[in-house]
Amino acid sequence: MAREGNLEAPTRHPIDWKNPEYYDEGACFKELERIFDICHGCRRCVSLCNSFPTLFDLVDEGKTGEVDGVEKQDYWKVVDHCYLCDLCYMTKCPYVPPHEWNLDFPHTMLRAKAIKFQKGGVDFGAKFLSSTDVHGQFAGIPIVTQVANAVNQTKPARAAMESALHVDRNAWLPSLATRRFRSAAPKSAELPVKNGERTPGKVAVYSTCYVNYNEPGIGLDLLKILAHNDIPYVVVNKEKCCGMPKLELGDLETVAKDKEANILVLAKYAKEGYAILSAVPSCTLMFKQEIPLMFPDDADVQAVKEAMWDPFEYLAARRRDGLLKTEFPQPLGKVSYHVPCHQRVQNIGKKTEEVLKMVPGTTVNTTERCSGHAGTYGVKVGTHPVAMKIGKPLFKRMAETQPDYISSDCALAGHHIDQGFDVNALGDAKLEHPLSLVRIAYGLK
Repeated sequence: MAREGNLEAPTRHPIDWKNPEYYDEGACFKELERIFDICHGCRRCVSLCNSFPTLFDLVDEGKTGEVDGVEKQDYWKVVDHCYLCDLCYMTKCPYVPPHEWNLDFPHTMLRAKAIKFQKGGVDFGAKFLSSTDVHGQFAGIPIVTQVANAVNQTKPARAAMESALHVDRNAWLPSLATRRFRSAAPKSAELPVKNGERTPGKVAVYSTCYVNYNEPGIGLDLLKILAHNDIPYVVVNKEKCCGMPKLELGDLETVAKDKEANILVLAKYAKEGYAILSAVPSCTLMFKQEIPLMFPDDADVQAVKEAMWDPFEYLAARRRDGLLKTEFPQPLGKVSYHVPCHQRVQNIGKKTEEVLKMVPGTTVNTTERCSGHAGTYGVKVGTHPVAMKIGKPLFKRMAETQPDYISSDCALAGHHIDQGFDVNALGDAKLEHPLSLVRIAYGLK
């Protein structure tokens, strides 16, 4: 395209999901055609995910070699490969608002997904996989957890799951925790509040489904880091799923229900001056971006948005306030660190890298590239092999330094990378979450 792209910072329009016209398939397809035509002429995003190669192949193999030669029903093939990482919008596309072409690829994909969901086009398996609060309820029940985890590793069970739930038998799946984070965590640490110029001096921890049900150690390590730095904290007294899995499915009504439950609780912490920390970038992004765009006129939603922090964003700001302890007795050696997409698009910078580089005797190799996992996309039949293919350049890049540790702020991406290391025989580096690495560096048990 000859026209120059927009050079201003991207802005976002509210998601008009309550408007009946939002679910008009014809109007949606018209907008898809407009956007696909612009993308076809630009092609800057071809390496980001499989949506763009799918689109460009459809165009190139079509009747006319242009978007008008693509069958409308084939648009769904493009939609199904979008996992709403938002990278095209935030890092690549020159035509996003305020550019006059007003191109928002991911939120147009979201509209199409919402239409598909409303039409009944989403199967039971996908609905179940996205219901994290449902299957997470089994976590912490000793016999049930042990049996479920053992069964999930057997070939017959994985074959049955592939048939019933369309979960690829070769995909890594998280185990249920034998004890939930909420049960294992001290509910609070009462210490003198030291507010900084940039940071509130007290923290409310939103545990997230994954930390609560699957890897409570991540949350416990966060609490140990806060306590070590004399930061008073509370664990949020009640919560539901952030809604990201349902958003990716197009189930906006359930996102709204989860929002009602969460904002009722979180807004109180925001108004009381807490920094709200979430150890899963996708959850943080939901409260910083997606929910505020779905409910732009809700004052409590906006209050939570302003109070929500990525943990390393908070720790880095705490350091700039002169209130973070910087003595790390335990070196980490070589760390190969992955910046997850849902953290990159928050525009907070490389705060995790910044903190890890404070540790003496530590070198950090940082890679900004999609792992390919993207929630349920990375485990489903048909897309798990694609996810592994998308991640392969990342796996190889992270292995180049023969690291002692591989790490990602997104725990799911971390395990996907770990599987990629195994599949491609790239070494035996140990997988640790960045918060766990900081806990180790501090010498905390």
